Amino acid sequence: MSFNRGRTQAVSPDVGFASIEMVAGAALPERAERPHGAPMTPDLANRFAAIALGHVGREYPNKLDHVLAGPDDARSPRALHPVFYGSFDWHSCVHGYWMLAYLYRRFPTMANASAIRGLFDTHIVSERIAGECAYLARPSSLGFERPYGWAWLLKLAAELAAHEAPEGRAWSTALQPLATIFATRFRAFLPLATYPIRAGVHSNTAFAARLALDYSDAALRSLLIETVRRWYGDDAGCQAWEPGGDEFLSPALIEAECMRAALPEAEFRSWFAAFLPRLGQRMPAALFAPVTVSDRADGKIAHLDGLNLSRAWCWRALADFTPDPGAARRSAEAHIEASLPHVSGEYMGEHWLCSFATLALG
Repeated sequence: MSFNRGRTQAVSPDVGFASIEMVAGAALPERAERPHGAPMTPDLANRFAAIALGHVGREYPNKLDHVLAGPDDARSPRALHPVFYGSFDWHSCVHGYWMLAYLYRRFPTMANASAIRGLFDTHIVSERIAGECAYLARPSSLGFERPYGWAWLLKLAAELAAHEAPEGRAWSTALQPLATIFATRFRAFLPLATYPIRAGVHSNTAFAARLALDYSDAALRSLLIETVRRWYGDDAGCQAWEPGGDEFLSPALIEAECMRAALPEAEFRSWFAAFLPRLGQRMPAALFAPVTVSDRADGKIAHLDGLNLSRAWCWRALADFTPDPGAARRSAEAHIEASLPHVSGEYMGEHWLCSFATLALG
């Protein structure tokens, strides 16, 4: 599997390790192989880590989600966000950190492990996390990154909680105040969310709920399960009118994956059979066919590579619940093959796609 050469930039000097530009750029092999149908490999993990290390500390270009209450609020990304100032936007930086934490735990001997540890030891510390918490304390930040960024931060917290090494436990402890804020915001928001949001972009409520379900907060998990039953429990005969032109999530498949994670198996099987009753006939056909990406330099159109990868994640998780698991797994592989070669090369995709490829490959 060949990758387009990514345009990388060194992380900020305060990270404290000088070799990041070499690690993230030309020192890597041109080819990172993954046997057909195989999950994440050490070679791919190292390549993905290098790409993320090249952008989580890259401050510009940057698309802020920031409300200015006055002239003093016009500040740089780094001044606003001591940790998550890179990767073009806050939420992409968060899931870049999630991927790095996940790969560090899975492949602790890979070449880039020391660079990941240096990054986390410098950035995932109490002082910097306090700065992120202070930003959220602003009255104008109440809806900041709802729900997508909220969910990814809890996904990062869940990943760090799974680390057994001393450094991972320290990072988990440091991040916890920020995770607590977002868990609290979820608990306040969900009872007010009368209707789900089904668009296949950041506002999608099923994706946010699915990620948040991984976080170890019993009260939040109970509320999430109650909420997704309310939102989606009566859905049946899904037509799957997709894709939209800038979607990176399948509204149909991510809803199904959310319900799979939330419901007991017997309840989910009954719901899923009614929700997508024609899967045995490979219908709706749109769900089985990878999408075409016409311009990867266009940030919105580049979302469609993410759609291929997130569909693959869903198909792999749902395969055993379908009438033809083999067809679901073949569809997952086709979606991966369509977009995995394009996770680097254009910054509009490069700053986030490896995270979705990591979800897809596991």
